Amino acid sequence: MNEKNKNLFIRTVSALTLLPLVILLVFLGGLYSASLLGVAAAVCAGEYYTITQKKLSPAAWVGMALAGLLPFMALKDPANTGQGAFWVTVALLFFAYTYHLIRGPLQEAPVLVGHLVTGFLYGSVGLTALSALRLREDGLAWVIAALVITWSNDTSAYFAGRFLGRHKLYPQVSPNKTWEGFFGGMAGSVLGMFIARGFFFPLFTVTDCLLLGIFGGILGPIGDLVESMLKRAYGVKDSGRIIPGHGGILDRLDALLFNAPLVFVYVQFIRDLPG
Repeated sequence: MNEKNKNLFIRTVSALTLLPLVILLVFLGGLYSASLLGVAAAVCAGEYYTITQKKLSPAAWVGMALAGLLPFMALKDPANTGQGAFWVTVALLFFAYTYHLIRGPLQEAPVLVGHLVTGFLYGSVGLTALSALRLREDGLAWVIAALVITWSNDTSAYFAGRFLGRHKLYPQVSPNKTWEGFFGGMAGSVLGMFIARGFFFPLFTVTDCLLLGIFGGILGPIGDLVESMLKRAYGVKDSGRIIPGHGGILDRLDALLFNAPLVFVYVQFIRDLPG
């Protein structure tokens, strides 16, 4: 078995092993899904800190712990999750400045504080949005919607780019991405939503499918490019090695971290508006 086929085999085994567990925990909801999302948020924050700082400082561990806490906060009061997250962010900001004021290095302190807070937000906001969504009566459908617009975009973009790709999208950040792949991915997001509507979730309206598919087809690739930009800036190939053959959690969730807040905002503040 050559190296390419060996890597494909490892990726497949990893996916077949982990995916059923992820689907089960999301389906069970409540504490189960919050635990899954909390662990993922903590790991995402940790991978960000490792990329930008090369190691995990005591302050970074605090940031990871708080990132992992946020999805659990939704269990207590889903409607006010954002308010609780705001005050946790404020507490982390004050802690970060105090920590580096005491421990230094003083010349790098502002940058380290910025990374500490950014890593916490980057890792936790999207997954906390999913946790709050899952607690709705119709929450499973909307969590699946976030997954559908992300995964169908990724798959469609790959094949559209491979067979039709001619014009580079952003070669300075991701040399393999093309405009053809971008629009193919967007079409895949829309189609994925209509398939989910037709077979599983009739509560999705045509407007839901079009708006979430189109805007998910924009934000998902931005999330992918943002993580690529981060890795390129720090000379890192993968965000981690936690998933054999797949790299880190950030490598798998980069687009979802941008699409999850989109679905949350759409459902909570746009779709449910009276009239």
